[in-house]
Amino acid sequence: MSSPRDPWLLGLGALAVALLALSGWHPFDRATWLMEVAPALVALPLLALTYRRFPLTSLLYVLIFVHATVLMLGGAYSYARVPLGFQLQDWLHLGRNPYDKIGHFFQGFVPALVAREILIRGQHVRGRRMLAFLVVCICLAISVTYEFIEWGAALALGQGADEFLGTQGDPWDTQSDMFFALIGALTALLALSRVHDRQLARLTAGSAVAPVSGGAAWR
Repeated sequence: MSSPRDPWLLGLGALAVALLALSGWHPFDRATWLMEVAPALVALPLLALTYRRFPLTSLLYVLIFVHATVLMLGGAYSYARVPLGFQLQDWLHLGRNPYDKIGHFFQGFVPALVAREILIRGQHVRGRRMLAFLVVCICLAISVTYEFIEWGAALALGQGADEFLGTQGDPWDTQSDMFFALIGALTALLALSRVHDRQLARLTAGSAVAPVSGGAAWR
């Protein structure tokens, strides 16, 4: 069954594919680009395949697109060389390019809404506080897993992993990465939970998705 939002979601998907191709046209380092955009390479076809069976809220589709764009930009330049990061470094008088921290902020911000949507619609948890706690735990688990991947890349590639790691000489880079993911998750919950709830209510009330019984459980 078609939906009024189908055309603009199709356009958003086409734009994401175009940006992905553009980011990979002449990246700073091909191996780094592939590792950085790997989540987008997995997410885009997965979202297309599950759109009819398990459509997400419009809010979530837009946020996933924004997150994918952050990954593509980081992959094209490598995180330590993104021009936007150098501008922020100058404006904020920082000692390093902070674009990597933007990426890790979104690593908590967007997965928080993904986890929240899945937990609510699957009725996996009751109680708003427990929902928020589990969402934050999931986001931290994702962040830790990504740091394990970076560690594995460092062991496998040696100095060749420097562009992927983007530590820029910071000995506390791993810890600060996870901290920014935590900030991202908390920010998403505090800023967007009400909007997310309204969109979930509209989505589950539509014919494309079966209504969620006991919906008041997370309110």
